[in-house]
Amino acid sequence: MSKLERRVVAVAESALATRKVVSAVDVLTGLRWVRVGQVDTWRQGRLDALEAATAVDARKLVDAVSLLRSWAEQKGLVAGEASYVAASRDRRALRFTRTGDDAVEQAFRIEWSAADLSAARRQRLAARQQAVPDLVVHVATGVWVCDACDGTAPYQVPEGDERLCPGCADLDHLVFLPAGNAALSRRAKKESTLSAIVVRYNRRRKRYERQGILVEEGALARAEESCLADEDARERRRQRDEVRRDAADVAYQAALAGRITALFPGCSPERADAIARRAGERSSGRVGRSAAAKALDEQAVTLAVVASVRHEDTEYDALLMAGVPRREARDRIRTRLDAVLTTWRTNRRETGL
Repeated sequence: MSKLERRVVAVAESALATRKVVSAVDVLTGLRWVRVGQVDTWRQGRLDALEAATAVDARKLVDAVSLLRSWAEQKGLVAGEASYVAASRDRRALRFTRTGDDAVEQAFRIEWSAADLSAARRQRLAARQQAVPDLVVHVATGVWVCDACDGTAPYQVPEGDERLCPGCADLDHLVFLPAGNAALSRRAKKESTLSAIVVRYNRRRKRYERQGILVEEGALARAEESCLADEDARERRRQRDEVRRDAADVAYQAALAGRITALFPGCSPERADAIARRAGERSSGRVGRSAAAKALDEQAVTLAVVASVRHEDTEYDALLMAGVPRREARDRIRTRLDAVLTTWRTNRRETGL
């Protein structure tokens, strides 16, 4: 088995274990050939092809998808074709490669699902894939001019190659509902005939982040009335859900700690528990909350251990505080980092670690 095949299989197995379905996009992001933020940009219709944002050429992309197919067929997975359309007014079909060859594009659109899925679950997955994506509106982060009226506005509406203000895009009658109240947002969107997701580009994280939604004013009023009517019932449900999530977190962190000690037998159980608690903390955004880590993927678990060793067992944090650039600081502590990891892997516990 080639190195690429091993990587594709590891990523695909992690996605399948987590979601019961795996796609070409899952593999490309899992291989880190394309960032999730770049996939979002592509889905918004702002790239001619996903290939333009990848770190490799079309040949390697095709190789990865071919390996995914071989693995899926050997596993007896069920193939289904998903539709990929842009989250823009024209709802045009998205392309994976610059050439747009029909046979190649079809191979990229295939999604593989577990054979033991119930018919109802398979229908839900298919319906989700076939659903038309939400319209996306961007928060303007600098000076800009509408391509239709030469005016400006707080929001930009992508429409093909143009950037329009809400007035020219016929969205100026909508009102903004900030993110934060999931029930209210969900109900307002359902009540509104026309709506749009509002996103803002985070330059530090290099991704678009949801800020809220634009909905019709009447829809928002009806949603607010609905939320007030059953507020007590939703609060009780939230409390029950919180208890269930806490129990699930404890079980997951215990499994993660067990996986850490299996991969790093020289790491003490106490330290493994500490790493698992920190990496698996809910809403932390750390690697332990990723889909791969939840599937106890070796690479994701190793990254959590590496992060802990870097901060706890080296002078990395002190170097950063002294003004040393991050990349240089990582280079300086690499020898110490590798020594600790080697010790833990070879089952020799080091005092104080």
